Amino acid sequence: MHHSHQAQDSTEYQQIEKQRIRLPELRNRITTAAHAASWIEDGMTIGMSGFTRAGDAKVVPLAIAERAKTENLKISLMTGASLGNDVDKTLTEAGAMSRRMPFQADPTLRAAINRGEVMYVDQHLSETVEQLRTRQINAIDIAIIEAIAITETGAIIPTTSVGNSASFAILADQVIVEINLTQSMDLEGLHDIFIPKHRPRREPVPITSVSDRIGTTAISIPPEKIIAIVITEKKDSASTILPPDEDTAKIAAHLVNFFKEEVRDGRLSNNLMPLQAGIGTIANAVMTGFIDSPFEHLTMYSEVLQDSTFDLFDAGKLDFASGSSITLSAQKSQEVFAEITKYKDRLILRPQEISNHPEVIRRLGLITINTALEADIYGNINSTHVLGTHMMNGIGGSGDFARNAYLSVFATKSIAKDGKISSIVPMVTHVDHTEHDVDIIVTEIGLADLRGLAPRERAQIIIQHCVAQPYKQMLIDYLAEAEQRGGHTPHILEKAFEWHTRYRETGSMLDVTKALKVAA
Repeated sequence: MHHSHQAQDSTEYQQIEKQRIRLPELRNRITTAAHAASWIEDGMTIGMSGFTRAGDAKVVPLAIAERAKTENLKISLMTGASLGNDVDKTLTEAGAMSRRMPFQADPTLRAAINRGEVMYVDQHLSETVEQLRTRQINAIDIAIIEAIAITETGAIIPTTSVGNSASFAILADQVIVEINLTQSMDLEGLHDIFIPKHRPRREPVPITSVSDRIGTTAISIPPEKIIAIVITEKKDSASTILPPDEDTAKIAAHLVNFFKEEVRDGRLSNNLMPLQAGIGTIANAVMTGFIDSPFEHLTMYSEVLQDSTFDLFDAGKLDFASGSSITLSAQKSQEVFAEITKYKDRLILRPQEISNHPEVIRRLGLITINTALEADIYGNINSTHVLGTHMMNGIGGSGDFARNAYLSVFATKSIAKDGKISSIVPMVTHVDHTEHDVDIIVTEIGLADLRGLAPRERAQIIIQHCVAQPYKQMLIDYLAEAEQRGGHTPHILEKAFEWHTRYRETGSMLDVTKALKVAA
């Protein structure tokens, strides 16, 4: 048995064991991270817990990386979403990563993906376990799951995320559990583990309200599948979101005004519809913007519950939040998890195939707010690829939500890199969300409501409301020339990517001759 450095004497350690590993015959499986990692073999497919830096396996993955430094050990890695604690980075640097899915957000891994060294499969987050279940992709050999405890029956109680952990544990041949002592036992009861039946005779997912509980509070698996238990005391990585700034505040204000008009026109009531917000600074800032709005009794049906979720709870604006993970800044994390019982009856964490389920999203009528890397004049959205080729993070759940939303919103700042890049371009270099899945585009400049408009009308509205000068004039000129050629969706094919090629060649999308004319 391997003692945690804080468990000073054996009686204290036995107490921890009793509380955290309630099935006595599993206690002899407690071992070191290094020993647990020895189960991993070259070429295996590994499923790990973790969804946007929350609830990820933290020590066994690093022990796998240690082994990979001295032996030939490469794995295919599946998770819920991005990992914290530099797990992706460390595995990549050790040469242990051959394939990765369905989402990542690590700069070192990103560079390896863009060099073609790691094969990255960028997937809708609701789909990974569906493909696993039907053996359309390689089966998982070993699942590594972080837990607060293992129950009397050997069921695993997750920590701050559910993600794909439940199906990974159910479908894997063997399971390694990391029991994290820094994660509060008060998290027990927060999770709602529901696994859909096999198709084609699958019953509907019985969620008709954000707060519906339909599953169990732990992941039931045969206890004999648990081959190793490692006790850890590593915290979740804090979220990397930046505080709201002037531009994100303007984006939030445009959206709040839009929702006020929807209420005034009788299409929404003051509690709107359930909200979903993507991960990151802009989406978090937009949600924070609801605090000083007239809306109340809000609900969330989202993936990641960020700082703004708890700010809205504390402001008395939010009644209930359903997600797949809780990812907070360092400061917020301390506040929230110290008194998680205060929020517990208003929170649910679900598997990501349920939080992102198209059927449920469509039924509940979500207002979805996601972030665009770039948008084009017809409303197509690129969420993933810089200059059409270089992967940033991944599509995540934005596709699950956007296509099935009551109102699909995409937010971005109008310019990037000090104005050298326009986020609104003639044609996106990579399409993640087609024009058919986009209702609203909003930047700090303004908001374009695209509902019920034909492509030529959409282009006018987007250029008019969302684009910064001098790009606005450049787009007006582009569209005028394109319309001369005709078509339902007018374009000048030989000029559609001119801005991107100019950026690659000169470091700026600006056409200097035109910019001078506008200034004059």
